[in-house]
Amino acid sequence: MYFIHKKTNVYYTSLGKGKVIVLLHGFLENSTMWTKITNILSKKYRVICIDLLGHGKTENLGYIHTMEDQATMVKAILTHLHLRKYILIGHSMGGYVSLAFAHLFPKTVRGLCLMNSTALPDSKEKKQNRNRAIKAVKQNPKTFVKLAIPLLFSKQNRGFFTSEIQQITEEALKMSPQGIVASLEGMKIRKNYTSIYKNNLFPIQLIIGKQDYALDYASLIKQTKNTKVNVIEFPDGHMSHIENRKEVTVSLTSFIKMCN
Repeated sequence: MYFIHKKTNVYYTSLGKGKVIVLLHGFLENSTMWTKITNILSKKYRVICIDLLGHGKTENLGYIHTMEDQATMVKAILTHLHLRKYILIGHSMGGYVSLAFAHLFPKTVRGLCLMNSTALPDSKEKKQNRNRAIKAVKQNPKTFVKLAIPLLFSKQNRGFFTSEIQQITEEALKMSPQGIVASLEGMKIRKNYTSIYKNNLFPIQLIIGKQDYALDYASLIKQTKNTKVNVIEFPDGHMSHIENRKEVTVSLTSFIKMCN
């Protein structure tokens, strides 16, 4: 289904009935990443999947898609559907959007699950890497995508999940260079939302891959210290929903039950 937000076509799906779960995909992904998980969760809950700005079937809103821009768009869809409270589950960039959402609309959030994501902003080094990535996308977006996707998996899993890597790559290659750059620019300037971990307004779960080359494991653990954040660790990479699908599904199901 499509929803028009600020003259921009946004694609989303809605399956099932009951407690509302909102699934937000990561950078270079789209809502199809959640298909297998959605098939399970929608048997008991209402599951909303949204293609974020510049991804999947959703158009670009501008040349910079901030996490707050994305969160405001998500909220517009949920309001359109007359939904008042929901559990947010975000992968990678989807986690950044979920944190921005929880900051902007805290009273609507029942629970927050960040999968392979962080509440910290980009470090100086990470911002430099974003700038290099933006330059690479402008020079040759196809090469950037083909090189970026395999690195999201742990080294030992790249050969095992070849068909999944190919599928994700094919989906990412459909994106416009503008959509890729707008997200890189938005992630580069995102805010520090570690305060949300300490507020205890709702249950929070953090899913970590110990061999996640996109995130620093030590910083992920440090930011949850002296908080009630429930940390789940897996031995693999950035793509826990693929590399550890069964375990992730169990973790998500248990977390959803915790959220009133």
